[in-house]
Amino acid sequence: MLEMLPPIPIDTNTIAGATLWALALYLSLPPLRDWLMTQLARWFNFAERSLYLSVEEFERTREARESQNAFYASIFSIFPFLMLGAICNYGVEVTLGQSWAISMGLVACIAFGVYELGRQSQTR
Repeated sequence: MLEMLPPIPIDTNTIAGATLWALALYLSLPPLRDWLMTQLARWFNFAERSLYLSVEEFERTREARESQNAFYASIFSIFPFLMLGAICNYGVEVTLGQSWAISMGLVACIAFGVYELGRQSQTR
């Protein structure tokens, strides 16, 4: 079966660089991250409401569904950051070269991870 499919070239350096940049952006933009999760959870809750004919059944299972939709929203909120990370990785690859894209992504992850730890300790 796999012999019939054409080979798909996968550049692991590009995937690693894009995901490092995505993690750095995810850590550095908490307002955008929270806004995306809230909007996605609202949309999931709204879309799921149309599946129920009975108001009683809808209200009975509301808490479990809202928790599940919040989980799905947190998972799906990663995808815009993956796209932004791919764009950042591409920009660094074009300007500085492929080896710098992973290095700069790693430095950005460390820097924004420290920033996020400091931001969390200030809010508590």
